[in-house]
Amino acid sequence: MQTEIVPEWMANLDDQDIAFIKKFILSSGSLKEIAKVYGVTYPTVRLRLDKLIQKIQISEETANEPYISLIKRLAVDEKIDFDTAKILINEYKKTKKEES
Repeated sequence: MQTEIVPEWMANLDDQDIAFIKKFILSSGSLKEIAKVYGVTYPTVRLRLDKLIQKIQISEETANEPYISLIKRLAVDEKIDFDTAKILINEYKKTKKEES
């Protein structure tokens, strides 16, 4: 039996993100179909896809900096605002430079 290895970018997604990706694939990438499945408008689905793309990009860009990745994901998920995220990331980077 082969051991499953989950890519880092996938490991950072929540269950809702994975479900969205599955539905996206099963609908052959049709955002209109996904909008019907979820009972929402096309722009709502587009926004959801854009946030998912941001999460994946953040994961790829910050693979060596889990703290920065966490802060960016919190901002994308609207758990914290972007100004707060910038402050936290800048302070973290200052601390890292001082340690060097």
